[in-house]
Amino acid sequence: MTTRTRVIIAGAGPVGVVAAYRLAQWGIDTIVLEAGADCPEDMRASTFHPPSLEMMSELGIFEELAAVGLKAPLYQYRNRATGNAVELDLSELADMTAHPYRLQCEQWKLSRLVSAKLAAHPHGDVRFQHRLVSIEQDASGVTVHAETPLAIESFRADYLIAADGASSTVRKWTGIEFEGFTYPERFLTLSTDYAIEQQIPNLANVNYVADAEEWCVLLRVPGLWRVLVPSAEVESDAFLTSDAKKNAVFRGLLGDDIDVQTYHRTLYRVHQRVAKSFRHGRVLLAGDAAHLNNPLGGFGMNSGLHDAWNLTEKLRRVLFEDADADVQLDHYDRQRRTVTRDFVQAQTIANKQMLEAEGAGGKTVQELKLEALVADPVARREYLLKQAMFRSLEDEAAIA
Repeated sequence: MTTRTRVIIAGAGPVGVVAAYRLAQWGIDTIVLEAGADCPEDMRASTFHPPSLEMMSELGIFEELAAVGLKAPLYQYRNRATGNAVELDLSELADMTAHPYRLQCEQWKLSRLVSAKLAAHPHGDVRFQHRLVSIEQDASGVTVHAETPLAIESFRADYLIAADGASSTVRKWTGIEFEGFTYPERFLTLSTDYAIEQQIPNLANVNYVADAEEWCVLLRVPGLWRVLVPSAEVESDAFLTSDAKKNAVFRGLLGDDIDVQTYHRTLYRVHQRVAKSFRHGRVLLAGDAAHLNNPLGGFGMNSGLHDAWNLTEKLRRVLFEDADADVQLDHYDRQRRTVTRDFVQAQTIANKQMLEAEGAGGKTVQELKLEALVADPVARREYLLKQAMFRSLEDEAAIA
């Protein structure tokens, strides 16, 4: 028996469930297939930028998401050696958005919130413990085979969206190349409920701490601080997740031998990659299945949500308005791949280089540039618009 629907989405992460819920709200029957027993819970993405929050408002879920998040209008670039902080304030953008702040909230909270709504929707469905194993497509649709604990189930749809992450099985089946590189160092994320803000004066909820030896990112979510640091290639997994490494990280931050309890110690590789195409016939790539970048700036999940927003609008036109599928879906590929390559990839690489900048106990070149930028109202606003991802969406809209 083959289950028939209009759209199948592989992956119940934030990109997959948001795409599915938006389609379902338009009356487009959509099924999400997820390999796990629940939405994946991890410690990677936790920042929602203002345009993404506007999208969540349009979906009708912003208030529920905000209730489990932390609004952060201020963010800082800090010099670890001197303690100097350059601060930016997104509330300056209040004239153009109802959400002039970052919302600090772990991505799995969005995934679980939306998946529950989707499962209760007459045009939506989420099938957990359904691991996609193969796909076949022809001129009229896509057939997907998924492994469950008891059987292999088959599904048939007009279109398949691959939102199944960095190691996307769907992308591998299409043969689309995943171009780019992988950083030699791995990133380590630690979470703690220790009151770091009481130890570091004037700390914002979002902080990028520059240091040529060991830069770090300090992000606050409700109840926890998340600390992200790079690791040396020669350091073993066992050492990086050990108490000794944890103690060294917090000693570097706080300057004292304080016994800080951690709740997560997550080690992962970081990539800068973009799929050569976001479309293979009736199969569309979105989110990490289509592009990967380092997390500095919080662009990864947000750009995936922007993929979902663009793609679902194109599919609505195809399925409801009889718009030409090739025209619409090629336009999706052109818009989102161009923005990913020209903005997200370039900016995240630049953000990492800024944190690694050399300093001789004084101000770095990047620090001086940021101070000059903050002192210039026009340049400061442009920088905020770019970092908040408004400019990337404007660039997307301008791509014919």
